[in-house]
Amino acid sequence: MEIRLLGKETTGGDSPTLYATDHGTYLIQGWVVTEPEIVAKLGISEDDTYVEIYARLLGHLAKDGLSGVVASRAAPIVHVMPDGNLIVQGRRVTDPALRAKMALPANEDCVEVARAALAALVQEEDDLGADDPPAA
Repeated sequence: MEIRLLGKETTGGDSPTLYATDHGTYLIQGWVVTEPEIVAKLGISEDDTYVEIYARLLGHLAKDGLSGVVASRAAPIVHVMPDGNLIVQGRRVTDPALRAKMALPANEDCVEVARAALAALVQEEDDLGADDPPAA
């Protein structure tokens, strides 16, 4: 799988990162979700996992032609933290070579999400109603 860096949002060494793939998916690198109440609420399947990211990371989707704003908080966004960070669900990336390209720190993981799933959340700003503020 080939990956292309779309963007990174770094604060104090943290590194949520967004990649596009040549398989019609995105790789979203973020923090491992460890808060027990959130983990219990979401449950984790065998193939899926969750990562926490800054909401602003999804702004980098525009570099792959998904212009507009993330105007919906539906799957693969499965939870919004009190600070506005997003919990994103996807298939855990397990390929060692791919993980090595991303240089994942111990407190981070990476999920793969279908492009169509994220595209469904993006709306042109002109299409937003006056009562519908951007979600991220």
